[in-house]
Formats: sequence, C-alpha cells, structure tokens
Amino acid sequence: MPVLQTRRRFLTTVSLAGAAGLLHAPVLQAAEEPLETTTVRLAKRGLCNAPEYVAEELLRAEGFTEIRYINIPGATTSEAIAQGEVDLSMGYASYFVAAIDAGKPVVLLAGIHVGCFELFANEGIRGVAELKGKRVGVEGLGSSPHVFLVAIAAHVGLDPTKDIRWVVGDPSARPFELFAEGKIDAFLGFPPETQELRARHVGHVIFNSAVDRPWSQYFCCMQAANREFVRNHPVAAKRVLRAIRKATDLCATEPARFAQQMVERGFTDRYDYARQALSEIPYDRWREYDPEDTIRYYALRLHEMGMIKSSPQKIITEGTDWRFLNELKRELKA
Repeated sequence: MPVLQTRRRFLTTVSLAGAAGLLHAPVLQAAEEPLETTTVRLAKRGLCNAPEYVAEELLRAEGFTEIRYINIPGATTSEAIAQGEVDLSMGYASYFVAAIDAGKPVVLLAGIHVGCFELFANEGIRGVAELKGKRVGVEGLGSSPHVFLVAIAAHVGLDPTKDIRWVVGDPSARPFELFAEGKIDAFLGFPPETQELRARHVGHVIFNSAVDRPWSQYFCCMQAANREFVRNHPVAAKRVLRAIRKATDLCATEPARFAQQMVERGFTDRYDYARQALSEIPYDRWREYDPEDTIRYYALRLHEMGMIKSSPQKIITEGTDWRFLNELKRELKA
C-alpha cells in the first residue's frame, strides 16, 4: 500500500479517536513550553512494544519531526537507554529495577501494560513447581526472562540456582528454537514467539503473567527514559509519554486496525500474530494500576533473592519519576 494512503488511513483513525478524547494534544500544546528537541529515539523490539509503534503519528502531532526506531540486537532496552542509544522506551519492570540498582542512568516514568510473558513447557510438565530438575532455556543468565523466571520459581518454593538446569541459548540456537526442537523442557516466551508456538501446537502454557496471580496484579512492561534526556528535555519527555498513553488506548480499543498498521509499516510481517498479541495483552489497565506498586513488588522479590542490594524504597526514590504520568492522568481524565 502506498505510504500516502497508509498515513491517510492512520490520520483518519486518529481523528475518530480524537472525538473520543484520545487526541487533544493541539489544545494542550498551546499552553505548553516549546519542545527542547524534535527528535526522539525509541527501541524496536517485540510485538508487545506496539504502543510505541502506533504512536508514530501521534508523536508527529506533538511536534516531533524525527522519530527513530532503533534496533538493539543483543542488548536489553535498559542497557540501550543507559548507554544513550535510545532516549525513551518500554521494557520489563524487573530488569529496569536491576539496572537502577546497578546505578545506571535510567528513570522509570509509567507503566504500560500487564503481562506479555507466557511460560511454555512440554506435555509432561503441568506447573511451575514441576520444573525442578528440568532444562529451562533463557537468552542468558541475568537476562529479562531469566530474572522473571527466577522470581516465578522462588514464588512456588523452588531454589532457582539449585533446582533448575538453566540452558543458555545463543544466536544459532535460541531458546525458542531449542524448545520447538524438544531440546529443552520449558522456556519463557513473549510475542510473537507465543503466537507461533500455539499455531504450531508446540508445548502448552503453564504460566501466563497476564492472568496468573500475583504477577497479573502488576505491570509487566514499563516506560523508562535516559536520565539525562528527562533532565534536559522535560517537555519532550512528557509529550512522548502522552503520545504513547493515547497509543496504548488505541491498541486496546482497535487491535485489528493497528495490527494491520504495524504490518504496513514494517514492524512485523504477520498480521495474525500481531492481532492476537494486541487482543490478548491487557493494554487497558494503565489507568488502574499503580506503577510504584509494581516497582516495590519486584524490588522486594529481587532483594529477597539477593539479586539486588538496594531496598525497594531506594529504588523508588532514585529511579522513578511519576510527575509526567500524574499530570497526564489529569489531562486525559484517566
């Protein structure tokens, strides 16, 4: 489809969304200070980052003229943000907690959505407790899936260090592929891996962070930024956050439309997987949940397991900034 038609279709949708109160940036911008920068760099990762992809035209409506989506293969979002490769992007809450504990220049701004992780296992395993002695694949020790799995295993009484046989993948043998080939017993996947495994009828889900307590009561992915970016560009940081809040609402209300847009813009090549992901991920809870509760919960779990040294309150004090979110909740009548 020609770029002009794709853009026109999006703007038509945005106009309709504006009638529902999702797009009223021009009114708000009139009373705001000018942008300190018109460029913003976001991470290009999995399907659960959909609100950032959907936000491109909303960001232009906020005054940004250059929106870059940066591929960060081999790096976590927190690392890319800390190193200044990305200005602001979303990633897993537990990994941001570890980055803040390590003193990296990362600041959390808001929660995005509840669970996108699903733990797949072979047919002989019926629950997380049965992972004892089993081979569980991760991208690396200390990676986001590993940190999340350690917390899940400890929650059901397992000793993650002694009870689980961790299998670290590599570029030629990713955990997803190892599981599909039957070379490991379980692995924690996220979209589009989870959609593909279901389509291929490989394994079954023994844990879903979107529905299983207590994990479903907290944000899975959160919005973070480079500390210097927020310090030097507070107006820009707030406007980026506003565009992504509105895009998150659009993902929740029109998953089919925006799954198609993601395909047309080259963020994914599978419409069916994208639509399924947008339909299943709870993008509509950012108004209900308190992001500080999420950080306190994960910081407490990681501290108990000896994975971080800082107390939950220190993590919150040194690594969070909710002022933009609180302003936007009032502005968007959240």
